Amino acid sequence: MAMSSEIVDDLPAMEMQQVMPGSRWMRPVEVICASLLAFIIVILLIGVAARYLFSSPIIWVDETASFAFLWLAMLGAAIAIDRHEHLRLTVFLHLLGERKQAFVATVGLLLTAVFLGSLLYPAVDYAMEESYVTSASLLIPMSFRASALPVGLGLMLAIVITHGVRIGSVRMLLAAAALVGAVGGLLFALEPAFSFLGNWNIVLFLVFGVGLLLAMGVPIAFCFGLGALSFLTFTTSMPTFVIIGRMDEGMSSIILLSVPIFVLLGCVLDATGMGKAIVEVLASLLGHVRAGMSYVLLGSMFLVSGISGSKVSDMATVAPALFPEMKRRGHKPPEMIALLATGAAMAETVPPSIVLIVLGSTAGVSIAGLFTSGFAIAMVLLLVLAVLARWKSRHESMEGVRRASLKTVWKAVVIAAPALLLPFLIRSAVGGGVATATEVSTIAVLYALIIGATLYGGISLKRLYGMLVETAALSGAILIILGCASAMAWTLTQTGFAFKLAQAVTDLPGGWLTFMGVTVLIFMVLGCVLEGLPAIVLMAPIMFPIAKTLGINDVHYSMVVVTAMNVGLIAPPIGIGFYIACKIGGVPPDDAMKAIWPYIGALLIGLALIAVFPLLSTALL
Repeated sequence: MAMSSEIVDDLPAMEMQQVMPGSRWMRPVEVICASLLAFIIVILLIGVAARYLFSSPIIWVDETASFAFLWLAMLGAAIAIDRHEHLRLTVFLHLLGERKQAFVATVGLLLTAVFLGSLLYPAVDYAMEESYVTSASLLIPMSFRASALPVGLGLMLAIVITHGVRIGSVRMLLAAAALVGAVGGLLFALEPAFSFLGNWNIVLFLVFGVGLLLAMGVPIAFCFGLGALSFLTFTTSMPTFVIIGRMDEGMSSIILLSVPIFVLLGCVLDATGMGKAIVEVLASLLGHVRAGMSYVLLGSMFLVSGISGSKVSDMATVAPALFPEMKRRGHKPPEMIALLATGAAMAETVPPSIVLIVLGSTAGVSIAGLFTSGFAIAMVLLLVLAVLARWKSRHESMEGVRRASLKTVWKAVVIAAPALLLPFLIRSAVGGGVATATEVSTIAVLYALIIGATLYGGISLKRLYGMLVETAALSGAILIILGCASAMAWTLTQTGFAFKLAQAVTDLPGGWLTFMGVTVLIFMVLGCVLEGLPAIVLMAPIMFPIAKTLGINDVHYSMVVVTAMNVGLIAPPIGIGFYIACKIGGVPPDDAMKAIWPYIGALLIGLALIAVFPLLSTALL
């Protein structure tokens, strides 16, 4: 997720499909994934209790959780393939006719199968080598953990082959196979020529090649994987074995354990109605003033984001509760969609943001610092959007609008109080160094489940199981992107490209301000095309060292990166966030496209302030 989920509807990817039930033969895998996720949460809660309540840390907790985590990631990625929930870009694919779409989709499946098949033996080899390494706490071979890689890749390969057989005729499959084989043969024949191209191979394989795969609708994770695989195969003598190691490293940071748990927290928030309670208390306080419902929408996005960590979950919670009243007051649906989308972009830095967690893991930035600064930055963006919303609402119809009674307000506050408390608990616990993001995520899930059961109606066991499976699939889709993006980022750094880029940027006139401008452009474009998480994993290892040499504070730079990326994420005609908002609000994208530009302009003003004035990001640190 990102992605995002930043993530409930981020999932089916960029084509906004509905969540599809898995195949029957995948049910045992779903049970295993649900059990693994529940086990991870329980084991982490035991570790937290032992550390803080009994002052007796259990040394094997993190290691045990990391073993289960890699299995969850790989099996969850397989479930995501089975359910068609991997993130992919389909804007260009939909421009083709139905038959051409089917052919391109078949070619994409074959290429995905080539990638998975090419890595299967190296993954087995990697797991066998890990058998000679003993874990530090459990004292068992690391192959128990590493075996998740070949098992997951093999399962994904079987699912992809099954899908290929289902969607295409024999003739189409043979034609697609002939095309893939011809391109592969051509690349092998041109191998001697690639040695003379030098860094132009980066443009050919990692820019043009990956871009073409994205346009074909190949899932983003496998676009990166295929880019790295083809680059290593045709332009270097390095074995593909290194890709497995990079993928493992990209998915294995202990910080990333909080990603599936925060995704689950978003599901619990939706299921219990805690988010709706927050919306209702803000509506009772602000609903009677001009532009009040716009303020409520923005404030709700701000507070709900602090619980779920998912912009999609935020939009799905807020829109149904507010849009009917906003329509009654004369707000036009396209304007409402524009405010919803830009509100989601604004709230991306509010902890517990999955993007901030991944950024901290990838770039080595303090999660506590990011969470603390994220609140201040979101407030800056909230202010500029609120000013524009007030101006836009100058002709709003206030007929029949009455201030809520004190009794109504008090009742709404009492009902929402436990939900309102959660985002501040998360921020204060992580920002104050009391607990890690992973520990806080488990405590937050337990808190939400208990409060939901006692005050908001609870969740049935059947629904809870479905949420665990869905969380596993979404997390797998996110984590496999991080793994493949890490492999591609490593490939970029090995070419010396990062060093040359650093030299080119540091030599630009204007110093750090020019570099900030370049950063904004890069991450807006990448956020538009790639979605948040892969853009971060790809570029953070390259851009953050440059920022450090220019004396830019890493938390300040992180806020600029995330904000720029989210502006790109909601910018039409490609940004996925824009289409998600349109889907949730039931408005055609063509109608909403014109309305969103003034709001994007407001965000750009906020972004300029954040980039130019570091104090906005660092004052609270």
